[in-house]
Amino acid sequence: MPRTVLLAAAVAVGLVVALQPALVHSDDLTLQWEPPLEVASGEAFRGPWRMNDSDFRFVDDPAVSINDQGVIAVAWADQARQELFVQLYDPDGTPRLAELANVSRSSGIFSWLPRIVLTDGDAPSVYVLWQDIVFSGGSHGGEIFFSASFDGGRTFSEPVNLSNTTAGAGKGRLSANYWHNGSLDLAMGPEGQVYAAWTEYEGALWFSRSVDAGRSFTEPLRIAGAPDALPARGPSLAVEGDTVYLAWTVGEDPSADIHITRSTDAGETFESPRTVAAGPGHADAPKLAVDAEGVVHLVFAEGPDGPAGPYRVRYTRATDRLDFERSRVIAGPARGDVAMVHFPHLDVDREGRVYVLWERFPHRRGRPLGLGYTWSADGGASFAAPRVLAGSDDPRLGANGSQQGLLMRKLALNASGRAAVVNSSFMPGETSHVWLFRGHFPDSP
Repeated sequence: MPRTVLLAAAVAVGLVVALQPALVHSDDLTLQWEPPLEVASGEAFRGPWRMNDSDFRFVDDPAVSINDQGVIAVAWADQARQELFVQLYDPDGTPRLAELANVSRSSGIFSWLPRIVLTDGDAPSVYVLWQDIVFSGGSHGGEIFFSASFDGGRTFSEPVNLSNTTAGAGKGRLSANYWHNGSLDLAMGPEGQVYAAWTEYEGALWFSRSVDAGRSFTEPLRIAGAPDALPARGPSLAVEGDTVYLAWTVGEDPSADIHITRSTDAGETFESPRTVAAGPGHADAPKLAVDAEGVVHLVFAEGPDGPAGPYRVRYTRATDRLDFERSRVIAGPARGDVAMVHFPHLDVDREGRVYVLWERFPHRRGRPLGLGYTWSADGGASFAAPRVLAGSDDPRLGANGSQQGLLMRKLALNASGRAAVVNSSFMPGETSHVWLFRGHFPDSP
């Protein structure tokens, strides 16, 4: 498939130098973590798939956001009740809401794999995007719904269907018979804009925006995935001012690459997509972030031998011209304690520190167990040695959840570098849990 032209050596070296701030080496700092908080718990039973009549009894699919006051918002799915719930936490871990907020209000229809965004303020707004398994007459069920709270999560607006399709919205197809749900993303602009992106089983990548804080949305704009094109998968949004970045990968291609486009007018129009970090392996599950200097950071999983794995995590970055430097591996199964790492997460703080999180797979064909992470204290020039997030890999609690797909948002940072991480665990026949982890550097306020 087409490959981007590599930068000339002198240009590449110049780019790397320009992007390297004179900061402390990443291994000289250590993230400190609080003990995990239990957000939700339930049974751990998953019966055979019978569409919305399936007997699923477990909690799963967490997503997280943190604002600059250190308040954390967590959304998750309760499969037994077929609903999405939200809870907010003060910086000390105290729950804010006396009663959980039911966001989806669609009992009888599964609601899966949300994204959540929390604004600043005493009564912050909360935006939630998710996939409802609505069967609208096509080959696969799925619609993308949105709801907002303007009173700190106490009440939510009536859910709005943004997709209105029969094409199976929210599915990120790898092949005709294999896909991940949760192929969607949500981001916020500086002046009340809300941006949503999603893919569908039939292959299209769609984008919609709100300029009135989520009260209304534009008609979806097709970004990629024409009828004769490869299916788009795993979209990721990042915003800096009026510039909106959108990355994704594709299915049905053993040597899939990451694609990226950009809007410089707050999502009204987009540039032609370009290919990033092209290589012979299978690139999957991209995540984007933009720092205060306008540097675009990108992580993705790569299977050098194709989609059968094993995968590793690669990182690259670019100036606002989107001239990405050569990607490099920052996590893999080198130590032998895992068979592969996959499905990375990414965020940055106002100091330019870069945080990366990923799923750890003890066996290539099994479920992930625990989360790994690293960070860069110098804007991506160097990364600390990978670590395991303490408390995320307890085999007594079972493997990581995310039963419907691993295209998620498990990591969020605020400007000062406080980190919020969510995970779910599933021990068949016993218990399921949703967990919240809170971390910070010693110099974080």
